[in-house]
Amino acid sequence: MAEYDAVIVGSGVNSLACGALLAREGWRVCVLERNDWLGGAIQTAELTEPGYLHDVFSAWHPLWVGGAAHALLGDDLAARGLEYLNTDLPTGTLYPDGEAAFLLRDAEGNAGEIGPEWPEVLERFFPNADLAFGVLGTELWSGAGLALGSKAFRRLGRAGLAAFTGELLQTSRDWLESTFASERAHGLLAPWVLHTGLGPDAATSGFMTQVIAVAVQEGGMPIPRGGGAKLADALVQLIRDRGGVCETGRDVERVLVRQGRAVGVQLAGGETVTAERAVIANVTPTQLYGRLLDESEVPARVTEGARRFRYGRAEMQIHFALSEPARWEGDERLGRTAIVHVTPGLDGVSRAVNEAERGLLPAEATIVAGQPMTMDPSRAPDGKGILWIQLQELPRVLKGDAAGEIDVGDGRWNDDIRERYADRIQARLARHIPNLEASIVRRVVLGPHDLERMNVNLHQGDPYGGALSLDQNFLWRPFPQAPGHATAVERLFHIGASTWPGPGLGAGSGTLVAQELLKPPLSRRALAKARSLAGR
Repeated sequence: MAEYDAVIVGSGVNSLACGALLAREGWRVCVLERNDWLGGAIQTAELTEPGYLHDVFSAWHPLWVGGAAHALLGDDLAARGLEYLNTDLPTGTLYPDGEAAFLLRDAEGNAGEIGPEWPEVLERFFPNADLAFGVLGTELWSGAGLALGSKAFRRLGRAGLAAFTGELLQTSRDWLESTFASERAHGLLAPWVLHTGLGPDAATSGFMTQVIAVAVQEGGMPIPRGGGAKLADALVQLIRDRGGVCETGRDVERVLVRQGRAVGVQLAGGETVTAERAVIANVTPTQLYGRLLDESEVPARVTEGARRFRYGRAEMQIHFALSEPARWEGDERLGRTAIVHVTPGLDGVSRAVNEAERGLLPAEATIVAGQPMTMDPSRAPDGKGILWIQLQELPRVLKGDAAGEIDVGDGRWNDDIRERYADRIQARLARHIPNLEASIVRRVVLGPHDLERMNVNLHQGDPYGGALSLDQNFLWRPFPQAPGHATAVERLFHIGASTWPGPGLGAGSGTLVAQELLKPPLSRRALAKARSLAGR
């Protein structure tokens, strides 16, 4: 008998959620992680100075708290010490003139902030919210996906379904400009498409803008008390409590395939770990088809599709340890808001995305300023402060600087370019936070090259597992030759940000695969259905 029922490669949130769901049902689970921490892009560390707890990569958990995995595992995780904190001020945008707009937790307040059009947006969205969120929580290449489409057709009719699909494909710019008169409203909502790996002029970004805006209003911006790693810790403990194994420093170099079926993995150094029911790989297509599998084990069209898989924009993280909390000029709510976007607005976001996609360092990037201490004072010593900065509009390969200030040399990221660009961002923030530069205890910057070194799945600093252009999204993610989570190798499954429903901490792909693996065999399902019909 194999050592485990399921071997999971990588320990990101999709891996841990999948492993926890399987272990809870009695599966023998083994999670293997090449790094020295469990959690993938979830890591909390004293990155700057002792006592300052920084979420090194991801930090905000609305997708997890609102997702299916949390609904299934929340009580088990709470029993293992996971506690979520939330706020009535989840996000806002600060404009260059010092004015600000906020997305709040109540519809009436948002009508005042966003505009009188907001109630109508909600009236249109909520009747079909189950369809919208269903798209994001369904294995689209499956009977469940077909059932969701049939449900939409029965409810909306042919014309209504065509309209719904058209709205799904709309860009954020088109939706915002046709819905809201206020440019402040555009600038409040447009930056959120960056968190989905898109830009405001990309197909489907309008749909994602609506979904995120409603989700933030309804769910806020929750974070775990003590740092994001508390989620990973609780999932790991649940797996171990159910007899599973989670190990660090275990670099998987091959998936073992026998007669077209995945039977385990081989580690660097030659050790093998066998799996009776499934091997689940939380990796990019580059890793799966270029490293873990031999070309002879998959169809040539799949190998070619993986070779042509495209990655998206890169990102940068800036972590500030401060001797006192940041004091924002202007609206006093800025200092109490979880995430503040600093941007000129919709056109500013669009321009920065365009510059990055042309290989240029943006002259005026969208600054994502995270303030976890608005909810969790335990993140820093008494009276101190931290800022979590994310920049999502950076080129993976440098061709120049849109501002004409930084020499990009041979086009590869290095420490000097990283620090000079961080200086630009810091100077912009200092115009709005007068005490920023005087209060910096230490600044740590992670450029795209650092991110890839720290996590192999962050290819060239892309945090979202590959470009989310329409041909690599929805039905076609990760790529058209290998859509969905099942692979051409029997019992080998692909999960993670590169797969549907894409990036984020919702653990959608891990949950979908776990649910598929936990279905009873077809014969048992047919028998149960027959018994049900006989009992009517």
